[in-house]
Amino acid sequence: MAYRNSCDGVTAEQLEGGFFEGWPNPPSPATHLEILNGSDHVALAFDESTEMVVGFATALSDGVLTAFIPLLEVLDGYRNRGIGSDLVRRVLSSIGDVYAIDLLCDADMEGFYRHLGLTPSFGMSLRNYDRQSGV
Repeated sequence: MAYRNSCDGVTAEQLEGGFFEGWPNPPSPATHLEILNGSDHVALAFDESTEMVVGFATALSDGVLTAFIPLLEVLDGYRNRGIGSDLVRRVLSSIGDVYAIDLLCDADMEGFYRHLGLTPSFGMSLRNYDRQSGV
């Protein structure tokens, strides 16, 4: 497994592995690349034998006080190998020392994030599912 904290040289074709699992209207690989390029911080995991992206994490930050981790995903065939943990650690390291780093997750993911040092907190969200694909 190879990791990078940059999208330099990454193509939409390298993102065609089936990300956004379970989303009824997922972003296309081209839109996924736009999401990665538009993020303040990114961590990517590559399968070295295929050069395909098999996992990613993104973060948005004001660079002073707060950051938010909106997306983390590892393709199904690559899960339970520590890749997700590595991606979160890399993006947390990239963010650096700010007051607050927040994310929202499903209840069944709480233990995963807890083992990485995050603590449960009450949160709210607003979703516009008509824009789920990014277009």
